[in-house]
Amino acid sequence: MTDIATTTDTRWIDPHATGAAVLARRAETERRTPGLVEAGTGTAARAGHRLVLIHPIDPRGNKVGGIETHVRVMLQRHPEDFSVLLVGVDGRGDLAIGEPVKIDVGGRVIDFLPVVHVPDDEIHQAATSIGRSITFRVATALLRHYRTIRRLIGKGPATVELQRFEFAPFARALGLPVVQIVHGEGSKDQKMDSLIKRFWFVHAAAERIALALADRIVGVNPNIVKRIEAQFPAHAKKASFMTVSVDTGIFPPVPFDVSDDVLRIVFTGRLDAFKDPPLMFRVIERLGRALDGRVEFHYVGTSDPHRYGEFAAIEHLTVRHGFKDARGVHEVLTRCHAGILTSYFEGMPCFLLETMSTGRPMGAIRLPQYDPLVETGSTGFLVERLDDTEATVEAMAAAWLDLWAGIKSGTIRTEAVHERVVPYSVNTQLPRLFDIHRALAAPRHG
Repeated sequence: MTDIATTTDTRWIDPHATGAAVLARRAETERRTPGLVEAGTGTAARAGHRLVLIHPIDPRGNKVGGIETHVRVMLQRHPEDFSVLLVGVDGRGDLAIGEPVKIDVGGRVIDFLPVVHVPDDEIHQAATSIGRSITFRVATALLRHYRTIRRLIGKGPATVELQRFEFAPFARALGLPVVQIVHGEGSKDQKMDSLIKRFWFVHAAAERIALALADRIVGVNPNIVKRIEAQFPAHAKKASFMTVSVDTGIFPPVPFDVSDDVLRIVFTGRLDAFKDPPLMFRVIERLGRALDGRVEFHYVGTSDPHRYGEFAAIEHLTVRHGFKDARGVHEVLTRCHAGILTSYFEGMPCFLLETMSTGRPMGAIRLPQYDPLVETGSTGFLVERLDDTEATVEAMAAAWLDLWAGIKSGTIRTEAVHERVVPYSVNTQLPRLFDIHRALAAPRHG
């Protein structure tokens, strides 16, 4: 849910350049890095496996979320025998649409093709109509830039990875094997902000088509794979389970500081309706009363919590950090004692993995995918959501007080919390994902 540390090297792009300056910068890019983008053709000169990622993101921007974190991990941690083409959006308005550029993402150079301009402030807002949906706008823009994308893919082994169902027909039209990552687990009856709830039939149809077109399907929690097996048995053999990955090098464990006896609870990401911010805020408010105000709520993200009336009661206890890259998120986590999750549904939250990798336990409303990670008395606690909201608040508040006592007494050990997420690290999981891409390309180019 947070961003992998992403820096744009101004050797490739000047973030303030516009118009003629963009073209001049592109020319300078080509001059300094001959062969990476051939002027006049837009054809990438590359060797090895070409990985094509299609996602409505500007890798230079500050869009946060678990999917965005996964995409940035792929950009930053791809193997040396892979080259990456990201087809996405220009969030700054400084790039020529349909013109490829090279950018540095965490020390790795990728090819980036913006196919539509979407200002950063729009990227953080839920669309109010299909026409204003960023996913829809990217999907239609892909058709306009089909030939450019084909040229940038070049010759040799290549695969496409998708996080959104809506791009599957276009990806198949490219004639390449497709890996479909399935992140969501919600249903039309659950709370959510996006257009998916209003147009659930469109989402359901897109999923059905995407799963049929995919060569491999990866669900980020076991429940997703089980659902696919039950609802789409014809595609069950293509489906496997693998969570999103956490970079344990960026999120190492750090000892607790309890010297001032103030409990600091953290949440990072968007405050979407399905995260149930009202419950989260009510729990913090209850803890504030129980601890005589010796509690802080740290929020890392760009959502406005004032949209929920319950926030007013904890505003004086809240520290809002705004957007942070991965290292910035880790720095905030080290100053806090535990994370909080109150979602109605999730895939596998990057926030959960990053928090626990830092050695911080998690207090959460129970979802089945949390069970292998969160254990009461050692790595946090899980509370069942009750029909009575007030009873749920009371149960969570009581569990938080027990967890705080365990942290202060040394029962909760940061190293033990960290070790629980090591199997989900980028070093463990990403090689498996890239092997899937290699295996799919091999029959066509082996």
